Amino acid sequence: MREQRARSTRSSSTEAIAGMAAIGSILAASGCCLPVLPFVAAAGFGGGSAFLSASRPYLLGASVFFIAFGFYQARRAKKCHRRRSVLGPIVLWASTVFVAISIFFPQMLANATANLVTP
Repeated sequence: MREQRARSTRSSSTEAIAGMAAIGSILAASGCCLPVLPFVAAAGFGGGSAFLSASRPYLLGASVFFIAFGFYQARRAKKCHRRRSVLGPIVLWASTVFVAISIFFPQMLANATANLVTP
């Protein structure tokens, strides 16, 4: 019983980690469009933005891979009749929506974030 509970917790945390990794790689992929403090770190963001812009396709691929891995883990946990936490599927679906928006509508996401950052 205790072992099954430990596996359940491990599976739920794996789902959440996969979703958060996908969000992290999308944020990195959008780094070319989202300078946070342009006057303080313009040179650093310029170099980082050039690097992230060049590696954007790879980061998007990593995001899709992490989303697929999260759904695989969720399916595997369901097949084994493990109890899942509520947070795991919520983070997984939220990251799926976030990744889909950033893949299909990158400029809309960049504009929305820029409007939130600038006063």
